[in-house]
Amino acid sequence: MKTRKISVNRRFATDVERRSAVERRDTKADGEFVYAVKTTGVYCRPSCAARRARWENVVFLGACEEAERAGFRACKRCQPDGLALAEEYAVKVAAACRAIESSEVAPSLAVLAKAAGMSRFHFHRVFTKLTGLTPKAYALAHRAERMRRELPKRHSVTEAIYRAGFNSNGRFYAESARMLGMQPGKYRQGGSGEVIRFAVGKCSLGSILVAASAKGVCAISLGDDARSLEEDLRASFPKAELVGGDKKFERTVAKVVRLVEAPGIGLSLPLDVRGTAFQRRVWQALTKIPAGDTATYSEIARRIGAPKAIRAVAGACAANAIAVAIPCHRVVRTGGALAGYRWGIQRKKALLVREHRNF
Repeated sequence: MKTRKISVNRRFATDVERRSAVERRDTKADGEFVYAVKTTGVYCRPSCAARRARWENVVFLGACEEAERAGFRACKRCQPDGLALAEEYAVKVAAACRAIESSEVAPSLAVLAKAAGMSRFHFHRVFTKLTGLTPKAYALAHRAERMRRELPKRHSVTEAIYRAGFNSNGRFYAESARMLGMQPGKYRQGGSGEVIRFAVGKCSLGSILVAASAKGVCAISLGDDARSLEEDLRASFPKAELVGGDKKFERTVAKVVRLVEAPGIGLSLPLDVRGTAFQRRVWQALTKIPAGDTATYSEIARRIGAPKAIRAVAGACAANAIAVAIPCHRVVRTGGALAGYRWGIQRKKALLVREHRNF
């Protein structure tokens, strides 16, 4: 049997604090102490979902081994002598993710839930909370990524579809534009046949490149010189037809420059946002951070319902190709320290200082 030693935590140093944690079923208190019920002889985690006992019958103990020395036995429902519930869920969800990623055809919710030892409803809720995606959306996002890898390598779109784990052409084509950001044939050819207009201008942060497809602005990049910005755009769309902007497009660039100089005005232009389902959820959350404010990566993770996905949130911020309009510069580390920024930490600092000064 595994035993868990208590860690020193001032938050749960008194019985008053411990009772409050049990009343809240606070998972953060799991592993910090256990409580035992004298009338039943059972000890539990603070987060145990069992019906609460009368407080006069409850005693708080530092660790499982202390409870067992006192003659109490572990609750079969919350299993306080095993892994912490959050750890247990994380292990089960990780196993489910590996099962989805390694299967040619995505396992059903019933199969995944059974393997995790949970009901379908409970598993669905736990999986979504930890990953930020439903099991179905996770499977779709994974197959979309496989599709991105397979399309350039296969002789036909159909071959790539089945290699990526889609069991029918119709099911894939129904989702293809949303998953890939363009039709699969164009994606397979590196954007071949797609026309992307672009122009490079100047702003207070250096050079700025604005690019747009037929759907809307698909890239806003900041840098030191026009040439490197153009090279990055061509690397992103190696076979697309890149067309220099005309007088009409210059008005689009002017609107973007105004956004950089005065973020509070917003951007009244459509965006062509290309990313996974999870990335889109993160980017949508970023657009809701007001100019002049910041949020931490962990706060964004909580806002999208995936509190454990802090690193994934940071990855989504790094993958953002539309500077300022999708304000990843407003995301900071816990404590307010500036993290990395795709277009340079000094530009991130300058944007935040400007916004703070104006709001």
